[in-house]
Amino acid sequence: MKKAIYILFAIFALVIVALITVPMLFKDKILAKVDKEIAASVNAQVFYDYDQVSLSVFRRFPNISATIGDFGIVGNPPFERDTLVQAGKFQVDLNLFSVLFADNPELTGIHLEDGTIFVKVLADGSANYDIMYPSEEEDVTADEPSEFQIGIKQIEVKNLGFIYDDREMGFFMALGGMDLAGNGDFTLDVYDLSVSGGGDLVRLDYEDVNYLSKKKISIDTDIKVDLENMIFGLTQAKATLNDFAFGLDGSIGLPEEGIALDLTFFGDDNSFKSILSLVPGMYTSSFDGLKTSGEMDFKGFVKGMYSEETFPAFQLGLQVNDGMFQYPDLPRPVQGVNIDLLVDNPSGNLDLTEINLSAFDLHFGDQPVSGRFYLKDLISYEMDGQLVGQLDLAELTSIFPVEGMELRGNLAIDAKAKGRYDSLARIIPAIDAKINLANGFVKSAEYPAPIERLTVNSVITNSSGRMNDFLVDISGFGFELEGEPISGNLKIQDLDRLNWDFSVHGGLDLGKLIAIFPMDDVIMEGKIKADIDSEGSYADVEAGRYDRLTASGDMQVADFYYADLDIPQGIRIHEAAADFSPNEIKLITFDARLGESPVTATGSLSNYMNYLLADSGGVLRGNLAIKSSKFNVNEWMTASESNTSGEAMQVIELPRNVDFTMDVEATEILYDNLVLNNSKGTMTLNDGILSFRNFGTQTLGGQLGFTGTYNSQDIKNPLFDFTFDVASLSIQEAFKAFNTVKTFAPIAEHITGNFTTNFALSGVLGQDMMPVLSSLDGQGLLKLAETAIRDSQLIRGITSITKLNNTATLNLRPFNIQAVIEDGMLKIPPFDLRLWDYQAQVQGSTGFDGSINYLVSMQVPVEKFGSQVNSLIAGLTGADLSSTSIPLAFNIGGTYGDPSISLASGDNLDSYVTNFLKSRASSATVNVQEDLTAQFKAREDSLRLEIKQKAEVAKDSVRIEAERMVEETTNKAKDEVKNVLRNLTRPRPQPQPQPDPKP
Repeated sequence: MKKAIYILFAIFALVIVALITVPMLFKDKILAKVDKEIAASVNAQVFYDYDQVSLSVFRRFPNISATIGDFGIVGNPPFERDTLVQAGKFQVDLNLFSVLFADNPELTGIHLEDGTIFVKVLADGSANYDIMYPSEEEDVTADEPSEFQIGIKQIEVKNLGFIYDDREMGFFMALGGMDLAGNGDFTLDVYDLSVSGGGDLVRLDYEDVNYLSKKKISIDTDIKVDLENMIFGLTQAKATLNDFAFGLDGSIGLPEEGIALDLTFFGDDNSFKSILSLVPGMYTSSFDGLKTSGEMDFKGFVKGMYSEETFPAFQLGLQVNDGMFQYPDLPRPVQGVNIDLLVDNPSGNLDLTEINLSAFDLHFGDQPVSGRFYLKDLISYEMDGQLVGQLDLAELTSIFPVEGMELRGNLAIDAKAKGRYDSLARIIPAIDAKINLANGFVKSAEYPAPIERLTVNSVITNSSGRMNDFLVDISGFGFELEGEPISGNLKIQDLDRLNWDFSVHGGLDLGKLIAIFPMDDVIMEGKIKADIDSEGSYADVEAGRYDRLTASGDMQVADFYYADLDIPQGIRIHEAAADFSPNEIKLITFDARLGESPVTATGSLSNYMNYLLADSGGVLRGNLAIKSSKFNVNEWMTASESNTSGEAMQVIELPRNVDFTMDVEATEILYDNLVLNNSKGTMTLNDGILSFRNFGTQTLGGQLGFTGTYNSQDIKNPLFDFTFDVASLSIQEAFKAFNTVKTFAPIAEHITGNFTTNFALSGVLGQDMMPVLSSLDGQGLLKLAETAIRDSQLIRGITSITKLNNTATLNLRPFNIQAVIEDGMLKIPPFDLRLWDYQAQVQGSTGFDGSINYLVSMQVPVEKFGSQVNSLIAGLTGADLSSTSIPLAFNIGGTYGDPSISLASGDNLDSYVTNFLKSRASSATVNVQEDLTAQFKAREDSLRLEIKQKAEVAKDSVRIEAERMVEETTNKAKDEVKNVLRNLTRPRPQPQPQPDPKP
């Protein structure tokens, strides 16, 4: 007996040891198969931390669990910057026996924890989740069949974020902190799937309209999955939004085109409190203590096909009977809440949607508010609505407290509208509405002084239903802040002509106002005083009949300051004053500091009424004279507060509906790494194109003048076209300042002296506001004064071959170069100069990629080659070679930093000189120079074609980068949602073991 027990114990121990050691023994085998499967199946970049890979057979026996830390999938272009999946922990379950004894491991479970899934669909329909190689693809990696069998029975996620960004449908959804579990036999075509869990609905948008945000969600349902017919059935599916529970019955089908919907939805044991949980701002930590009563019923259906051409029929009904709610510790309730809403569309034609809010009643304490609204359809827009109420704001805040804010005053609303809206027939509903606020009072805890005597008296009427009988009459509005009153009125008549009568008088301290009504990330202060009266018609504005308009008055601004996240540099206006007339606004005084740059200006703006009022936005015209003692352009062209952070400049998009002429004068301008002194010229801005005329400045020790344009009409492909007139600029300083010089004339680094040129240059600007070198075209004449080339590898290379001179320094007399830039290549036609004491000629090209290809030709008297050549001459009889010049030609290739220099003939120097002299002695015709030049030109033509092809590739890369940066701007709001998700899906802290209490 004891022996049997020992044997059983030994067997059990052996099994335990085997279960512990088997995962370690087969870890490399499993990971190798995983990597092989990824390479064969996934067209994306998959990463995971090998050091955080662990295997266990105990966690989910009889399966073996492989756990991977820091797992992720990043797409290939155009999704190379989008992480499809990122997880702090990724676990897969594999059938243990299939791993050990079968060629095809069986995958049985998937688990994700602490991460985000980001699904993105572009406007053209391409999606970042489409990462599997198509079966017909003839790629080497795709030819290998998958070795994994799918036997998944469980999918589980914990603390996961999910973003669905569909640009094709205009749909955006973000979920955070999701815990979900799904169980089913995924190997079958028809099976039951149980899904349960929940998390946070961060945001849901459709066609740029936000429908839901900051809601808690949960789901618990069984889904009948039919993969053969792609139908998913729901029976009594349960879900919640905050405290609002609802159920779903029916099915969702996914045919080839569209989505087939047959669903009914209904409230699931809800009360009035449940529907309140969906009201923004109410579902807070104090919601559980909210006192409520009343009944609520919610139901509806969706039935039909949803596609680009069709929409399903639907109905939604909501009823609330005798609802009441009261916040904890507050004296007054909202009671008598009755709502009867029906949204009905039995046809599936959205234009035939009927909305009937037949009852809407509630009491804020003792103050009743009631209303109704009926809309027959979205074609005739026939409607009938009413809203009536008397509200005491002090009593309202005892029901809905606004933290840090005290409100008082009496608000009265009595509004009716009945009829139809038809813009083509010029018909609107008959309207009779009065909205009045008396004795208004607003006091913020952030600022001790209140806004007092806040009044609004307004009437909106239209008795006939015709647009020309429409009237909005705000007969008076005003308030007072610390003894500074502001008042005015506004009357608008006739929706066809838009006749207005407007006035505003008084002063306002913006710093006090923003202290009462704070805005996030905005700093604003200063005083504005205005006395403006205007009367006229928009019809006259459109027709340019400004003589029929009246607009008079003035405005003064003092000690104004504004800064926000987009303008962190800040704008400060010390003093500004303007006079108004119907034709123009005359800027009398403007003394400001834009960031760190002081600016003064005078001038006028015209067509401002059309600019402000026109539907399409009229063109604002202006003439300004602008002066600055020191203007830093850099701080307005970078994303940070200054360019000291090293961030690249960004493209500036210029407005299309502005036509300005500006005379600019600045003592000093800082642009990139240039300092421009005594700058003066004329700038015009029209239709998104900024033009410079007769602009002159002093920089780099010389005078720089330019005329040209910057065109931002296509923000992805901004263009420039300039002609530069340069006088006596330092070559060395130009090399340091201009990347075009560094690329196309790198030898300038070693040249001292000045140059003068008149050069035309055009091309594309990159998103960093620097020229795209591969796009450049230009031409001009460069005039070099007395110059010297010092310590140049090119000169050193020539002297090392010829031994004619031992110095790497070369002094040059004045000479001219005619240069042409085309398709990113600088081409230099032959030009003459003297190298040391020898007549020489240089020609060639430099590519935007840094490649150089030059031919240097020299005429060297024979006696300069020394005694060896003299002996050779003495041995040649029958010819006088004493006055012969030997043509030398050098090929210079490679790059300037790593040049390759050789005799163009391919011989060494001794052989070349000997052969040349022998040919001359025999009176043979010698055309060495012509032959070498012809060979060089053939080689240059081939190089030019190569550079052009590289330029096209480079320009495509720039275009893609521009599209990416514009896309990043579009994604800014989405990135803010991602940041919210990151906070929601951070790894949850694990409970720490508590020490045992002392006995």
